Amino acid sequence: MTFTQLQQARALDLPSREAMLHRAPSVQQFWSSNNELLSNAWSEWEASEKDNLFTLDDSLLDAKLRSAVTQAWENPEKETEVKALLEEVSPDVYQFQFFDPERLVELRAYLEKVWDAKIALRPPYGIVLNRRGAMLDKRSEGYLAAPSFQAFYRTMLDTYMRPIARLLFPEIMGYDAQTFGFSIHYQPNTDTSIRPHTDASAVTLNINLNVPGETFTGSTVDFYDVKAGKVNPLTFTPGSAMLHRGNVPHAAQPITSGERTNFVLWLYGNRGQMPPQSVKSVDVDALERWTVPSQPQDKFAPF
Repeated sequence: MTFTQLQQARALDLPSREAMLHRAPSVQQFWSSNNELLSNAWSEWEASEKDNLFTLDDSLLDAKLRSAVTQAWENPEKETEVKALLEEVSPDVYQFQFFDPERLVELRAYLEKVWDAKIALRPPYGIVLNRRGAMLDKRSEGYLAAPSFQAFYRTMLDTYMRPIARLLFPEIMGYDAQTFGFSIHYQPNTDTSIRPHTDASAVTLNINLNVPGETFTGSTVDFYDVKAGKVNPLTFTPGSAMLHRGNVPHAAQPITSGERTNFVLWLYGNRGQMPPQSVKSVDVDALERWTVPSQPQDKFAPF
C-alpha cells in the first residue's frame, strides 16, 4: 500500500517533550530529516481542506490600518496617515490595532484546524511547548508550511510590518531584510511567563489573536524604561499589536486566568545582524521605506 505524504507525516513518532526541552541531538535530526515530508504534507492538507478553510488575506486586518497602508504604498508621502494610528506607550514601543477583532474568529478557526491537522509543528524552543506554539517562517524546520498561511505571513511582514517599522525606526534600514516568526500561547499552569529579556531582532511585532470575549487576567508585557528607571506594564486587547525595537528590555508576566495567543514577528539583517547600539537616527526617504528588500532570504534562525 502506498501512503500519501500527509498520511506519512501523521504517522511520524514525535520526539518527547523532555527531548525537545533539552534540545537533544535526536530532535534536530527528526526535524531536519522530515522537513521536506512535513512541508509537502501541509500542502496536501490544505488542498484537502480547501472547502473548509477561511481565506487568509489583509481583509482580516483593521480597516483604518489597511486603508492607510494601501495609500502609503501608492504614495509614500501619505505615510503620515499610518503614523497617526500608532501610539507610543513606552519609549520606542508603539501600540496599535492590527487585526479587525470581529474577523479574528476566521483566523482562529483556520489555526484551530492547523492544530488539529495532526502534522508535527516545531515549537519555539525555550519559550513555549504546547499545541499552539509553532514556528511560522520557512527558515525554521517544522514550520507551518501551508501555502495560504505562508502567503498571509509574507503579507504581514512585507506589506505592513517592515515599512511601518522603518517609519518609526529608520535606522533599521539595511537590518530588516530577514524575517522570523512564531506563535505563542499562554495559559495558567503551563508556560505562563517570560523573564526579562531583549530580542535578537532589529524590531519586533507582537500581535494578539484573542477574539472578543476571550478575556484573560495577568499576562501583561512589562517594558523597562531604563532612562526613567521605571516599568510600563501593557496589556493586549483583541487584535492589538505592540511594535518595538528588539533591544528594548521586556518581560511577560504570569497569566492568572484565561488564555492568550499571539504571533511574534521579527526583522533583522543578514545572518542575524542588528543595528549598532549607537545608531539612533538616520535620514531615509519615504520612497525607500515603502519597498521590499531584494536580498534573498538566508537560512539563519535565532532558535
